[in-house]
Amino acid sequence: MGRKEKFVYNIHTLTYEKVVVPFKTKILQAFGFFSVVLVTSFALLAILYTYFPSPREKELIREIDQMEYKYSQLDAQLSTMAKVLQNIQDRDANVHRAVFGMDPVDEDIWSGGIGGHEAHPELAAFKYGGPAIRQTVNKIDVLSRQLALQSRSLDTIQQLANNQQKMLACIPSVKPVREDKLQKSMNILSGFGYRIHPVYKIKKFHEGVDFPARVGTAIQSSGDGVVVEAGWHHGYGNCVRISHGYGYETWYAHMNRMTVRKGERVKKGQKIGEVGDTGLSTAPHLHYEVHFKGNPINPINFCMDNLTPQEYQQMVSNANKANQSLD
Repeated sequence: MGRKEKFVYNIHTLTYEKVVVPFKTKILQAFGFFSVVLVTSFALLAILYTYFPSPREKELIREIDQMEYKYSQLDAQLSTMAKVLQNIQDRDANVHRAVFGMDPVDEDIWSGGIGGHEAHPELAAFKYGGPAIRQTVNKIDVLSRQLALQSRSLDTIQQLANNQQKMLACIPSVKPVREDKLQKSMNILSGFGYRIHPVYKIKKFHEGVDFPARVGTAIQSSGDGVVVEAGWHHGYGNCVRISHGYGYETWYAHMNRMTVRKGERVKKGQKIGEVGDTGLSTAPHLHYEVHFKGNPINPINFCMDNLTPQEYQQMVSNANKANQSLD
């Protein structure tokens, strides 16, 4: 059966005439029909994708949710790490650097950001996630820079500590004769200052401290150093001089025997000789001097081993009494 034809009644001719649809009208009608179908299809697809996602879309949505959660955890961990690093920096400034007399890291340098240009321009391509990613990446940049600053600071402190440890080992700090080997109590020392000379019987400046002990009693170096003299030295008799660096030098006089040689390196507490009665001496003892930058200073201030603060103060007081020296 063929397609139905349409007729219209022409009032002028009083006849029925066949309706002929122009081809252009047909094209427009067809285009309109397909447009409606296309728009309806897109609308249906949008509704379907919005309210009825595909299995792959559901999987992607779940993964994005998990990534957002992990991302929030990562951001929180970065904040915690920044707080821990700040705490380390505070201790560095207020404890470690203070011990060595160093200025803390400048606050402007520590807290300053990375300016002058956009550090990560590639993030501008991420329309939705860009700002959040940029915030975290900037945190990482600041944390990395502060870690580098703190690492350099700790390197400096470690170097100073090593130098300080070496200096503490070198500076004289122990008695040259063990206290239990002394013939007399530490309360009866002939100390630094003007004393009556035992031979000349005149008041003469005594540049050291006399430690009475039996001949042959071991004498120890009071600090790390290098022997610069080991031999006969005028009124000092057999004498050893040790340079400790940092401006310090110690003298050990009237020795019976020397067990080190010039140029030899010695350690704190190492035996360097034995107590004697050589040179201008009236009884077996060790005459001990400490020099700083070429000038004799009171050795009693460097005999701090195995003494409480009260015992040390008592020893200083007794050594300052104006008695007769042994040399």
